[in-house]
Amino acid sequence: MGRFQRPPGLLQIVCVRSYRTWLALPTIVPNVERRNVTTFSDLQLSEPLLRALAAEGYEKPTPIQAQSIPSLLTGKDLLGIAQTGTGKTAAFALPILQKLAAHPERAAKGTCRALILSPTRELASQIGESFRVYGKFLKVTRAVVFGGVSLSKQIDILRGGVDVVVATPGRLVDLIEQCAIATDDRGHFEDPKLERLLERVVDRVAVEILSLIHI
Repeated sequence: MGRFQRPPGLLQIVCVRSYRTWLALPTIVPNVERRNVTTFSDLQLSEPLLRALAAEGYEKPTPIQAQSIPSLLTGKDLLGIAQTGTGKTAAFALPILQKLAAHPERAAKGTCRALILSPTRELASQIGESFRVYGKFLKVTRAVVFGGVSLSKQIDILRGGVDVVVATPGRLVDLIEQCAIATDDRGHFEDPKLERLLERVVDRVAVEILSLIHI
């Protein structure tokens, strides 16, 4: 793949994934300095997010969270690598929620403000649930879309505009082709397991999605 260039219609690209050797990833790895972080308050997260974390019994951020969240809050692109069970979803969900809440304008019809790609419907549901839990004290709308269920209902939801969309690649292509969704010019693109996604569907779906959202 050639050198990565930030697309004009996309603000931020994030990839947070499990630790594997995988080289041809078109994203920017920021120079994240180590910080003395002992609580989530040290990460400058908003009060509603801190309250949601406290309600879940979370007190201290994991290393991937402590190093990722400050960079994402400043708008940097990020590749994050950590083992399973280390809190990677929160590492990108918390800063996305904070930035969306800081700009509370409603998503325009047929757009989303944050797009998260998932290789499986099970992971998509888990990510969607995490956004619900962490964002329960925020006015941020969300939708989880995958195949095997009614396309028309998903079209109706997305055409009204949604802040956060979690999607599997095949269903996302279906929705884009139906003109049900497009990323707006302030969006975030996040892929929690990009290498699995590309391994499975790179020849058709993944490339089509990236071209449709102008990457």
